[in-house]
Amino acid sequence: MAFIKRKERSKERFSLLLLDLEEYYFEQHTVYHVTTSSAKKRKIRGSLKVCSKSIIFEPEDHVEPILKVCFCVYLIKENNVVAPYRVERGDSTFLFHLEVSSKTEDVVQTLLQLHRASCLDKLGDQTAMIAANLQSRLARTSFDKNSFQNVSEIPHMECEAEMVTPLVTNPGHVCITDQSLYFQPLNGYPEQVVRIELHRVKQIYKRRHGLRPLGLEVFCTENDFCSDIYLKFYKTSDRNDLYYYIATFLENHMVEHTAESYMLQWQRGHLSNYQYLLHLNNLADRSGNDLSQYPVFPWIIADYNSTELDMMNPATFRDLSKPVGALNKERLERLLSRYRDMPDPRFMYGSHYSSPGYVLFYLVRVAPEHMLCLQNGRYDNADRMFNSIGETWKNCLEGATDFKELIPDFYGNDPSFLLNCLSLDLGKRQGGSSVQDVVLPPWAADASDFLQKSQKALESQYVSEHLHEWIDLVFGFKQKGSEAVAAHNVFHPLTYEGGIDCDSIEDPNEKIAMLIQILEFGQTPTQLFTTPHPQRITPRFQSISRTPSCYLTRSSFLASTSEDSSFEDLTEETRRLAWNNIYLSPPDSTLKMFSRESNGLQRSMSFSNMALSSCLMLPEDKAVVCSSWDNNVYFYSIPFGRRQDTLMGHDDAISKMCWKDNQLYTASWDSTVKVWQCDSADIANNKRCQFQLLAEFEHEAGVNTINLNPAGTLLVSGTKDGTVTIWDTSSSVQLHQVHCHSGKIHDVAFSPDSRHILSVGEDSCLKVIDVQTGMMISSVQADEEQRCFCWDGNTVLSGGQSGHLQVLDLLSNKVTTRIPGHSGAVTAMWMNEQCSTVITGGEDKQIIFWKLDC
Repeated sequence: MAFIKRKERSKERFSLLLLDLEEYYFEQHTVYHVTTSSAKKRKIRGSLKVCSKSIIFEPEDHVEPILKVCFCVYLIKENNVVAPYRVERGDSTFLFHLEVSSKTEDVVQTLLQLHRASCLDKLGDQTAMIAANLQSRLARTSFDKNSFQNVSEIPHMECEAEMVTPLVTNPGHVCITDQSLYFQPLNGYPEQVVRIELHRVKQIYKRRHGLRPLGLEVFCTENDFCSDIYLKFYKTSDRNDLYYYIATFLENHMVEHTAESYMLQWQRGHLSNYQYLLHLNNLADRSGNDLSQYPVFPWIIADYNSTELDMMNPATFRDLSKPVGALNKERLERLLSRYRDMPDPRFMYGSHYSSPGYVLFYLVRVAPEHMLCLQNGRYDNADRMFNSIGETWKNCLEGATDFKELIPDFYGNDPSFLLNCLSLDLGKRQGGSSVQDVVLPPWAADASDFLQKSQKALESQYVSEHLHEWIDLVFGFKQKGSEAVAAHNVFHPLTYEGGIDCDSIEDPNEKIAMLIQILEFGQTPTQLFTTPHPQRITPRFQSISRTPSCYLTRSSFLASTSEDSSFEDLTEETRRLAWNNIYLSPPDSTLKMFSRESNGLQRSMSFSNMALSSCLMLPEDKAVVCSSWDNNVYFYSIPFGRRQDTLMGHDDAISKMCWKDNQLYTASWDSTVKVWQCDSADIANNKRCQFQLLAEFEHEAGVNTINLNPAGTLLVSGTKDGTVTIWDTSSSVQLHQVHCHSGKIHDVAFSPDSRHILSVGEDSCLKVIDVQTGMMISSVQADEEQRCFCWDGNTVLSGGQSGHLQVLDLLSNKVTTRIPGHSGAVTAMWMNEQCSTVITGGEDKQIIFWKLDC
């Protein structure tokens, strides 16, 4: 069981799971249970637990059963074995002697109050009286400040709350100080106080509990579903006050993640499919501590009959664009027919895809006590239990009311939920066979092999290309409204956030019935996206091949007349490639433009008696900007075929340029980067441009390269002395300066999510810098000097001094592929947005087109 926290097995057999749902454990007393069932009177010593709806006697002798007394008597864990409860009905009298007799009167008064509550006919009245009793107990007590770890701690606030674990809430007092968060259970169980050191907290999340904004979950580890405490408050204001206090304490060292930031990381391959789904579940209020909102994962595999699992066959996989209820066309037609005849509010599916019952259906073998708690001391009928993977999938496709998805455990590393390791007696099926381990599909050698292949399927090419469709259904824009109707994705209104306001229900009986229905029926995740979720960019660097039909030399364009599919996604920018022979010998000041359509040289233009250093195509492909070692920038109009303007902007050679929103950034060996305002439309339309200097970034050494982040809000520069500097473009303020190379920096670039910067230099090193902190977080020593690169934040395609290309995995710091390319150093590299084509230029006076194979 991956995320339900189980307490360590101990000598104590009592558990809050022995209580009914929504029942509280108040206090305990040492007593002697006096039995007269045999000829000899016996006194059995143990602990009497006084609860809000029952009393529970836990004998010290583990052979004796635990007794739970309410409307009937339950005998639990007889001979210390987890099994369905045995029920004794009829009139029974129990005699208990308290070890401390002075407390007898107090206990009697408590039991009389509980008896009066149990005699009330209406559930709402019972609940109200129990709640009043609970609040009275909380009001009479307060947090014991003797529990502070340090006498110098300063308390900030104290309030009442309940600690939430699966199927259980435990009331008590919360106190937060300048050092720690404390929870002190009213009953002192399972420990006198729970302490969380604030400096250890990694993440905090507001939660909705029972569709109300009352929850707060605190994590001290990076594992998003193993939280250290989940608290449910009685007042939203208390929850918010505590949240903001902790958030303020952590603001300097805790990064707050959003669905959009995780989406970008996943899209670029920084997160696996598994990790991304965990993060989305977490952001959508799904928690391992709340079985009505347990993390939901999709069915991925649709083949449970074959002896081999073919990951290359699309038929192996479930259609992720449809909810489970719409996968079977015939069943869907029956459901839609009922839906059309249904009065408002209408829904297509009478059961949800995630609920406490479904979670424990999968986890009964590792969480039997949770199942017994949920089902009043019984297991389900043996034929309805989780007996077979294939049978369960078949029933989800064909069953009239079964539309459940999976849980993360199916893609984890612990196979115990598939095995009856506890030797539980789960009953016998029709035909006489007992329920033991889950029957696996033929392609799985054992439970561990099943999980490994399920993990592989989840991360497969097919799933990576289609997972966004399932996200649209569960977390995205197809979750509600007209899009949900069109996608056949409409569930009962009570399952949706905002579907009903329980606090507005005045009738206490109706209110408690509604809350129980919400908790037991299951809840739809919080909606995270309101527009279509983008598809993942599938990593392409693993397989790169040279396109033999596409060569550019200094004097000619050599190409066959046959069509090459690798050019289908090329933009106009690549078909009319503006190219300058940078680093060529002898120096050449010519701009050459080649046409893919005509397979030949289209334009040749000389601007200066010195070599060009860089060039870029402006938006709409109507103008080219070239920089030169003569300190000038030249503007060329493609429609008019002439040099349109010249910008004399620096005191030394211009090394690199960038363009964003009619602003030109120029880097120079005069140790400056300048920002100019100029209109690309003026240049394209044969008008003189009015250049306005907007900003100037000064450096201590000549600037050899620059780059902008995708939004244009950050600039990074690399100098001849090996320094990387990060700038805020809106304020022209220097954010960080990092001396990270021992020689000139050749190239720098932001990761797609703007969180990291990669640089390469003369020292043959590749350095990764964290944008937020300015710290160098990774350094890789290459086997030769790398001159230029493209990267997706994780994988780097770079061109080296020898002319070879290499693919480097930054996570493992390993070169995974080397490809022969140019006969001289690779000096320039470009990749299209689809990551399907790369163009490289080199000192051998050639440009090579590369096809990135899927």
